[in-house]
Amino acid sequence: MRLLNTGTFEMREFLTEIPIYAILSHTWEKDEVTFQDIQDLEKAKKKSGWSKVERACEYVRKYKFNWLWIDTCCIDKSSSAELSEALNSMYKYYGDCRVCIAYLRDVSNEKNAKSMEKLKESRWFRRGWTLQELIAPRYMVFLDKEWNMMGTRFGMRYVVSEVTSIPVDVFETGWLDDYSIAQKMSWAASRETTRPEDMAYCLMGLFGVNIPPIYGEGGTKAFMRLQQEIIKYSDDRSIFAWCRQSRTVRLWKHTESCSID
Repeated sequence: MRLLNTGTFEMREFLTEIPIYAILSHTWEKDEVTFQDIQDLEKAKKKSGWSKVERACEYVRKYKFNWLWIDTCCIDKSSSAELSEALNSMYKYYGDCRVCIAYLRDVSNEKNAKSMEKLKESRWFRRGWTLQELIAPRYMVFLDKEWNMMGTRFGMRYVVSEVTSIPVDVFETGWLDDYSIAQKMSWAASRETTRPEDMAYCLMGLFGVNIPPIYGEGGTKAFMRLQQEIIKYSDDRSIFAWCRQSRTVRLWKHTESCSID
């Protein structure tokens, strides 16, 4: 696991004895700082995504965190082996962090009803990968676009539950075993990913399974492999009800889009 030093911006790899670290949850924008970029700080600082790295480090450093994990620059995505390991380990990365800061770039921290509506519309709540990032951490804080704290996940649990349709109990106890596969799948129903395969890959941690990512296989095949892996370890047959429902919804959407008035 690679971590970014919040004071020097030095990248260091830890194989054992991983130090206490914070983690950033965010939505990707254009010109993010990559692993290759951060090897040369002068180059990295010229990218528009540098401000996010700098502000995230500044924020957690105030709380005495010397190490931070950010997916954009802590993974060498040019290595397929490393990318596969990271995708399969990501739920654990978020679960093991001391705190996760969720940066909502499109939300202003105004104490009014309009602000709450804006929160519900935030892109962060619509992305596939942020589902596990919302559930896995033990402690999470939400930050607005100016990096001001809006509240903790626990303190905002009723609002977050309303936005995501995830039961409040999940945010109170962190216990997932009482929820069926179909219920967990439904939490991802309104989310989307840039690459279709990621809609399956981003659910691996939620179900405690691992599959090698194969970009180019398509979303349907990736989801099928995910189902097959889940079935190996679970006798919960609600997955079949969810699959039937999903096929019906996709067929309905296709029919609707092809109709002629």
